[in-house]
Amino acid sequence: MEKVVKPPSPAVRYLEIDESRAGQRLDNFLIATLKGVPRSHIYRILRKGEVRINKGRARPDYRLEPGDVVRIPPLRQSSAKDLDPQQAAEGFAWLLPRILYEDEDLMVVNKPAGLAVHGGTGVGVGLIEALRGLRPEAPFLELAHRLDRDTSGCLLLAKTRPALLALHRMLRDGKMEKHYIALLAGAWRGGNREVSAALEKNRPSSGERKVAVAADGKEATSLFMPRQRFSFSTLMEIKLITGRTHQARVHAAHLGHPIAGDDKYGDREFNQRLQRLGLKRLFLHARRLQFTHPQTGSKMDFEAPLPAELSILLERLAHET
Repeated sequence: MEKVVKPPSPAVRYLEIDESRAGQRLDNFLIATLKGVPRSHIYRILRKGEVRINKGRARPDYRLEPGDVVRIPPLRQSSAKDLDPQQAAEGFAWLLPRILYEDEDLMVVNKPAGLAVHGGTGVGVGLIEALRGLRPEAPFLELAHRLDRDTSGCLLLAKTRPALLALHRMLRDGKMEKHYIALLAGAWRGGNREVSAALEKNRPSSGERKVAVAADGKEATSLFMPRQRFSFSTLMEIKLITGRTHQARVHAAHLGHPIAGDDKYGDREFNQRLQRLGLKRLFLHARRLQFTHPQTGSKMDFEAPLPAELSILLERLAHET
């Protein structure tokens, strides 16, 4: 763990990085250290240069090195929701049966739609805060990757720092397979289709963050595989070759087949039609997750069943066809 180094005042913290934190991105380190502080506030103090590494400014993607000293500025208490872990877990015992697998190194959870993976602006407690409270004996519990708030399905967490680093390497190297099930607008023509379209995050004048296809964005590749065809929609399996923010949603919209229930990249008329059939959420589900165990080398393969509300919708669409 980090050790405190001669803070000049109680309001400012200086943390020295040891081997256990070496290699971690600065922004991820701050998010893990400043639990309860909104991510937007963390990135704001980074932009302003209030966070310093060895007395100098540093970018959010800076990789920490052993011996680095991180200056953390005074933080307004009103901008943090520093809940006790037990308080954060209160009312979340229903998450325990959704744990698909757990050992000393990792945990796989079937995340429900509507629950954010972490707390932040407008979200007091997310899945990670709730699980930390439900597992008070676990000294380390971090998200290995993320799912959108409205997406359900397989979510992977690390219970040790070495496991987290190994899982991140697998994600970067494309050695973790993630399969999603989505309902797309329109009749899909043909069979499987690989989509390679670079993605870039932007923030329009409205202030809402969106992702768009852009030639100078980050490389992103998805494989679309039709599984069932209906009169005005197609059930699709989507394999993410890369793991960019909103990748499946943006690639689907880019193809002219947006995902049902998507209020950011979707088709309003299509969404309204499905709402009349009972859809009240984004029809995107992380069905399957495959990877190699970071410690044992065993092949891991997990599946989260399609939620009942999505299965019921498919039955109604089949009867309409």
